[in-house]
Amino acid sequence: MPRLLSVNIGRPEPQAGTKSLTGIHKQGKAGPVEIGPLGVVGDAVLDRKHHGGPDQAVYLYFIDDYDWWAEELGTVLAPGTFGDNLTVDGVVGQAVAVGDRFAVGPVELEVTMHRTPCNTLGRHMGDPKFVKRFAKALRPGAYVRVVKPGSVQVGDAMVYTPFGGERLLLTELMALDGKRSVPADIMRRVLQTPVHPKLVAKYRERIGDDGAL
Repeated sequence: MPRLLSVNIGRPEPQAGTKSLTGIHKQGKAGPVEIGPLGVVGDAVLDRKHHGGPDQAVYLYFIDDYDWWAEELGTVLAPGTFGDNLTVDGVVGQAVAVGDRFAVGPVELEVTMHRTPCNTLGRHMGDPKFVKRFAKALRPGAYVRVVKPGSVQVGDAMVYTPFGGERLLLTELMALDGKRSVPADIMRRVLQTPVHPKLVAKYRERIGDDGAL
């Protein structure tokens, strides 16, 4: 059964190579933690242009992907290393799709988007080439919106419910990053899912869609 392996919270901290503060350095939190409409209470979200908001409120990463990276990098990685708020065991990360839901206690989360790596992740990992490496691996983790808020804690059982509509894997969505031309049929697939609104607006503009699919 899927379970919540770790809850991770970041505080504003300086990052080497920049004057900006970052909340990517996450530490595990014991005991009950509140998850509200905008994410994990107490977690620092500093670059609000690219992170946070109701449709990108919480970031999940999966233990099977951590295991893959541990073998790839030759070192054990602690939960939270990738800036994930919730580290999930018992779910195959590369099989997660837009619209999938995770229920833990009273909390219900809905997948909206993959994680696009940025330079902050590269600096955090101590490797400027890690951004491309992360993108190439197609192990993005999942951004989610909070459908029902509440309290969670480490060890809680989770219920994973795959989306019943158009099945668009996060790996498929991530593979579109940086592509100047996306086929209209793929964009229409994306628009049939509860994807992040920024992609809805982007793709509807590209294909001249008035909202009627």
